[in-house]
Amino acid sequence: MKPEEKLGEILRTRGLTIAVAESCTGGLLGSRITDVPGASDYFRGGVIAYQNDVKEALLGVPGTVLATVGAVSEETARAMAHGARVLLKSDIGVGITGIAGPGGGTPDKPVGLVYIGVEGAHGAQCRRFRWSGTRVENKASSAAAALELVLELIRAESI
Repeated sequence: MKPEEKLGEILRTRGLTIAVAESCTGGLLGSRITDVPGASDYFRGGVIAYQNDVKEALLGVPGTVLATVGAVSEETARAMAHGARVLLKSDIGVGITGIAGPGGGTPDKPVGLVYIGVEGAHGAQCRRFRWSGTRVENKASSAAAALELVLELIRAESI
């Protein structure tokens, strides 16, 4: 069973909903979730917030966070997850931000650096990843990691 199918089964069984806020994945996570028939039972929706002003205006990412630590940071991923959860009135929010490549990296924030935040009723967590593939591969790895992270945290009831 694919991770998105497992996630759908768990969400449906527990009566939970999920919403996503995506930057570097450009909607790929939402697409994978909605590949499962009946996803409308638990998927509230998503926001593709590629530019900082959208992250701030729609998701409530503080401008001070964007100005000090930047869009590609744990703080931004957490704020995006929270913003998706609040904006779309879901039980679980997921935020993904990173640098898919091939350009845009710096020594401090190299290509392939991604943060995934997940928030639920029992708390929030964020993980840092560093992929080394092409742009398409980095996006796919990020969406897959987000699915696995949500599954892990739901099973542990830590979100």
